[in-house]
Amino acid sequence: MQNTRLNSLIDTLLDRLGRWLQNPWRRISLVVISLLLGNFLATAIATTTGQNADLDIVVSVVLVVFTEGVSWFVYRIDRRTVPSNQPGQRALAIEILNALKLGLIYGLFVEAFKIGS
Repeated sequence: MQNTRLNSLIDTLLDRLGRWLQNPWRRISLVVISLLLGNFLATAIATTTGQNADLDIVVSVVLVVFTEGVSWFVYRIDRRTVPSNQPGQRALAIEILNALKLGLIYGLFVEAFKIGS
C-alpha cells in the first residue's frame, strides 16, 4: 500500500487508540459495558420473540449457535498467535466478545426465572 497522508493518518489514529486501550481500567470498563449490553440484548430478544410464538425455535437455534461459536472461538484459539499486550492476557476484542456472550446467557437465565416465578 502506498504511504499516503490518509493512510498515515489512519495508522496514527489506530496506534493512538491501541495505546489508549492498554490502560487496564479502560479495558475493564469496555468488558463490563459489553457484559451489560449482552444482558440488555437478552432482555430485548426475549421480549420481542415472546410476542410472536412463531420465532421461538428459530431464535433459540441462532442463540445456541452464536454462544457455541463464540465459546469455540475464545477457548480453542492458540494464545501464541493472538497479539496481546501481556503474555497471559487475551486480545481486547476476544474479551469483549466473550463478555457479550456471558451477559447474553445470564440475561436469558434471568428471563427464565422471571417467567417461572
